[in-house]
Amino acid sequence: MKKTNMDFSHLSSSDNAYIDALYEDYLNDQDSVDESWKRFFQGLEFYKGSMGQSTSQDGEVVVDDTTLRKEFNVFRLIQSFRSRGHLLSDTNPIRERKDRDARISLSHYDLSDSDLDRQFLCGEFVGLGGPATLAEILKHLKHIYCGKIGVEYMHCTDTDMRRWFREKFESGVTKIDYPLEKKKRILRKLNQATVFEQFLQTKFIGQKRFSLEGGETTIPGLDAIINRGAEHGAQEFIIGMAHRGRLNVLANVLNKTYEFIFKEFEGEKSEGFSPDGDGDVKYHLGYSSVSETDSGKEVYLKILPNPSHLEAVAPIVLGYSRSQKDIAYNDDHSKVVPIIIHGDAAVAGQGVVYECVQMSKLEGYETGGAIHFIINNQIGFTTDFEDARTSIYCTSIAKTIDAPVLHVNGDCPEEVVFACELAMDFRNKFKSDVFIDMVCYRKHGHNEGDEPKYTQPHLYGLVAKHKNPRELYIEKLMESDHDIKKLAKQMQKEFKEMLSDRLNNVKQNELPKKVEGPHKEWKDLEWSKSSDFEKSIKTGVDRTDLEEIITTITSVPEDFKLLKKAEKILEDRKSRFYRDEMDWGTTELLAFGSLLLDGGHIRFTGQDVIRGTFSQRHAKVFDEFTNIPYCGLDNMRPKEQGKMRIYNSLLSEYAVLGFEYGYSQGSPRSLVVWEAQFGDFSNGAQIIIDQFISAGESKWRRMSGLIMLLPHGYEGQGPEHSSARLERFLQLSAEDNMIIVNCSTPSNHFHALRRQLAWNFRKPLIAFTPKSLLRDSRCTAKVDELTSGGFQHVIDQENRDPKKVKKLIFCSGKIFYDLEEYQEQNSRDDVAIVRVEQLYPLPTKQIKKVLEHYSKAKDYVWAQEEPLNMGAWMHIMRWREFFQDFNPVARKSSASPATGYSKVHAKEQQEIVKKAFS
Repeated sequence: MKKTNMDFSHLSSSDNAYIDALYEDYLNDQDSVDESWKRFFQGLEFYKGSMGQSTSQDGEVVVDDTTLRKEFNVFRLIQSFRSRGHLLSDTNPIRERKDRDARISLSHYDLSDSDLDRQFLCGEFVGLGGPATLAEILKHLKHIYCGKIGVEYMHCTDTDMRRWFREKFESGVTKIDYPLEKKKRILRKLNQATVFEQFLQTKFIGQKRFSLEGGETTIPGLDAIINRGAEHGAQEFIIGMAHRGRLNVLANVLNKTYEFIFKEFEGEKSEGFSPDGDGDVKYHLGYSSVSETDSGKEVYLKILPNPSHLEAVAPIVLGYSRSQKDIAYNDDHSKVVPIIIHGDAAVAGQGVVYECVQMSKLEGYETGGAIHFIINNQIGFTTDFEDARTSIYCTSIAKTIDAPVLHVNGDCPEEVVFACELAMDFRNKFKSDVFIDMVCYRKHGHNEGDEPKYTQPHLYGLVAKHKNPRELYIEKLMESDHDIKKLAKQMQKEFKEMLSDRLNNVKQNELPKKVEGPHKEWKDLEWSKSSDFEKSIKTGVDRTDLEEIITTITSVPEDFKLLKKAEKILEDRKSRFYRDEMDWGTTELLAFGSLLLDGGHIRFTGQDVIRGTFSQRHAKVFDEFTNIPYCGLDNMRPKEQGKMRIYNSLLSEYAVLGFEYGYSQGSPRSLVVWEAQFGDFSNGAQIIIDQFISAGESKWRRMSGLIMLLPHGYEGQGPEHSSARLERFLQLSAEDNMIIVNCSTPSNHFHALRRQLAWNFRKPLIAFTPKSLLRDSRCTAKVDELTSGGFQHVIDQENRDPKKVKKLIFCSGKIFYDLEEYQEQNSRDDVAIVRVEQLYPLPTKQIKKVLEHYSKAKDYVWAQEEPLNMGAWMHIMRWREFFQDFNPVARKSSASPATGYSKVHAKEQQEIVKKAFS
């Protein structure tokens, strides 16, 4: 094909280079350019062949420059509407849009009113069926891209994704005209949402409910997502949201009975709660239900409980959804759909949202795409959006992962339903995240007792005069169906009467029975009792099983080219097993292997966990030439054993730990483990620890068996690589809410891990793990320590004569070895060192037994590496009846966890040990 003489001199230099390069690519390979440009160049060549072309002396085709220029500019105008038309869309129901300088006028493309009646080939590329006038093209583009829905998709780098979205949107948005039955369903959902809020306002005056008023179209929107998802084969929808509109969603999407909601307004305990637990406010609670879609399909709906920390629930939703995908639905993404409902201020302001979208396509965290639904109130508490973000939209985070965004006017229910259905179609097709930004308003203040006019008098002057979405929709429907108003009034009357009847039922204590969902994983588990923690349970493993595991994890397939250093590690691991001196990493892998052989699954994530931060684990090895991994734990008895899932995580603590907590909520038969790179870094996930892990059972009666492995120990590595903040977890401990261990032996770590699935209940396990002890010859395990017995809550020294012992030193963790070394060097037979391996629930019976055993002792010490105001000292003083005679030996109280100077550290450590014996 001979190159046409194209003159791009009228374009800017950047456009010149861009279009020239595109045309060169097209000439070389037509399929290498985007479909829009391909069709344009094809049409232009046809156009040249039939209109205004001539041939030069050398045979090159010459096209009239004015014709070519105009055609190009119209095409550029079309592309600009596709890229920036959303900036002119009518998506704000309350106030005029801020001028974002969209630059989509005729003058910006060297066009004028005189061109409006001129025909352009480009009309074919926007669905007009062939050449069309510029006026027709403009009208069509404005109808598509500047109506009640504004879309952002041109940023997507995936050509198929971009093309699909363009075709679906351009062909569908101009034809939104639903059948009467669907319109009635939308109206019914709007009616439920509106009347529910009005009823609560009149019946429970002054009570917080975080009303959905102004955003009632959320209800038909979510209803549309669920119905369309069910059509695609989805069986389960996992929802996470903060408090705004939560009660309405519970009632009118998940069908939580009004009786139970009213009962909560009366201040009584919620559905499903036992007498134990402290409970939570009604707009934080979770719920699950079985519902029927409009097509008669049964779906399982679940809204997860969450605190007021807004976006904290987002990773929980993703983790829970992933657990169901992995286990309940055999890795089928289409069966379970995560829906995350955001507020506009939160989605823009909370960093955990970025962490969540960044993990969305990672192997260890992908869920087949989340649907993000933003209830865009244009305000956060009292902060206007102009003070809440720098980006144009609250959804600008979507561009990070090439996710399309649909901005839609919340006063237009049919457009909202269209956007929700298109988003669900997109998710089903591409298994990727998608954002729906429903722009609406908040009728009241942050809560119903707040006065919003203090800070936004003009905005709330407009809100006060504005009709609600239901009223506006009725007006729209009446334009074509005058009987609709009568129907709406009848719906409203019947719904109010039903609510009144339900409220009376509550007062008469006539509560209906809840319909249970399909998942039975928790059925055989029970709530724990304090007596469960007073004794050890047997968690030993047959030696034959251990030998099978050690053989598998120390060998690779014949064609696998193992790195020499890795080969040595595996050989040494096997040798250690048969020499009866296994290190920490080996015993940990044996614990995992034994649980897998028992049929349990393991999910293990964190930064660098496959190899281990300290090169201690090597759960997978890698081929030297192909980098293909091999995991021995996943290849013991492939058809019989559980699944080993271990992933290096993204560099996140907050979202990743939240994800694993959510995963543990959905898979009680799995050992779910998260390891911090250094224990200190867990403070990056403090919200998850405070609000979910430590308090979830008390607030929401939700068990979790999540394990946190936190490397901890003072070894001169500075303030950020010494302390996992043991004291913080101990301060959060109460009501048997979690297990906190600081093991000093590999075998005890082995039994602590196995105990998690052996119990008939689930508790979070916070395990403070070593660093230097990983390779310390004093810290090893014998095989028979793994084949019998169970976890040791307290470890007394062997061969101590209680008659000679005058001093007792209690400690926990790594410091034991420093104390023992000093004891041996100085022949202190008068001292016994006792290790408290489990710090919570504190093993008081075992401690009492030890104290009675050493009845001759007169001097008692609690020794710890941490500063006096940190570590376990303050915690154990909660049990004064046992420790009132103890004196603490520790580093001085300090604002920082540790010194940054190695020599100072060594001196401090020596002083602690020496003082403990003085």
